[in-house]
Amino acid sequence: MQKFLIIGLGNIGAEYELTRHNIGFLLADALADEWKVTFKNERLAAYAEASFRGKKVYLIKPSTYMNLSGTAVRYWLKDLNIDTVNSLTLVDDLALPFGEIRIKGSGSDAGHNGLSSIQEVLGTQKYPRLRFGIGNDFEKGKQVNHVLGNWTEQEVKQLAERIPKCIEAIKEFMLAGLDHAMSKYNGK
Repeated sequence: MQKFLIIGLGNIGAEYELTRHNIGFLLADALADEWKVTFKNERLAAYAEASFRGKKVYLIKPSTYMNLSGTAVRYWLKDLNIDTVNSLTLVDDLALPFGEIRIKGSGSDAGHNGLSSIQEVLGTQKYPRLRFGIGNDFEKGKQVNHVLGNWTEQEVKQLAERIPKCIEAIKEFMLAGLDHAMSKYNGK
């Protein structure tokens, strides 16, 4: 049975729960809800298991805080014996307009501390990721406030439409592969 590790990046704690930086957690929670599985606290992450069309899917939300996400990712990849090509990291992206999806198989961390940690710990930039646009509509010098800020009322309404699109893209990645998911969902 083919195995996948879906990694939702975010920060633990109630103060971060509804922030833009926690879109990875939000997407992982949406998958868990759809598959009717529950996260439990395990080593370095909240962890859940599911089955999807003959595939075993492991969901994690690292409990290491964003800046140390790589430690949890390395642990779970090794513990579950999953190659990085069968992992998908879910993360926010300032450079993309709100709600836009971009799936890539490799690339730089683009200044994202969670991706930077993963690349440093894994020693490679080659691992699939789904970037969710949070936009860059903020005043100069206010980037941290934007990233760690709560969703606006309008964004919350749009998330109700965008999250299902991301779930479709994640499933496409597992069923048809990275290239197919990229061509079908990038820029959507």
